[in-house]
Amino acid sequence: MSWQIGMAANSVIAVAYFAITVAIVRPLIRSGQLRSNPLGAATAAIFLTCAVHHGSHAVHMLMPAFGVDEATGGAMRAAWTPALAVWDLVSAFVAVYYLTLRRTYSSLMAGAQLFEDYRSRERQALELNDNILQALVVVRMAVEVGDEKRALASLDTAIGSASGMITGLLESGADTRGLLRRTSAILDAQSSRAAAGRSTGDSVHDTDGTTA
Repeated sequence: MSWQIGMAANSVIAVAYFAITVAIVRPLIRSGQLRSNPLGAATAAIFLTCAVHHGSHAVHMLMPAFGVDEATGGAMRAAWTPALAVWDLVSAFVAVYYLTLRRTYSSLMAGAQLFEDYRSRERQALELNDNILQALVVVRMAVEVGDEKRALASLDTAIGSASGMITGLLESGADTRGLLRRTSAILDAQSSRAAAGRSTGDSVHDTDGTTA
């Protein structure tokens, strides 16, 4: 009885994994990201290979019923213990549940957003840092030569650049949960030293349970 359960469960797993593979690959092909999105392609490949693996188990256990590959199939049937059958049932449930989630959140797959290339986020962060840094350098130089008007204009440029890019990131649907600041912004050197002292004290407290 164990091998019958294992064969049925592995068949369900194989079908579910193959369907998940299709659900991943189709939007990647439609958006032209099959080659440019290695994470998405690799994930699809993992599900495909798992589908073939579980499918081969089911096929090997079924073949002796047709008088084909009886030695291998019989050995596999005999080796399929109740524990393996139970684990196959759990795996089948997870596979079907995962497939159901994919269908529920199909909007994520429509643009292959689930496998968004994080390099674009890194590039945006570098651009933001570079724009602000350059503007602040200009502000400092303008202050040193007494050009208040240019300093204010450069400061406005830095604020506008940062605000515009952050607004763009939020409007793009990026997940910002857990990205809120844990401390207030540091606005002067004295606050910076105080914050550094608090950070050091927290680290010591976390290490030995005492307060610095």
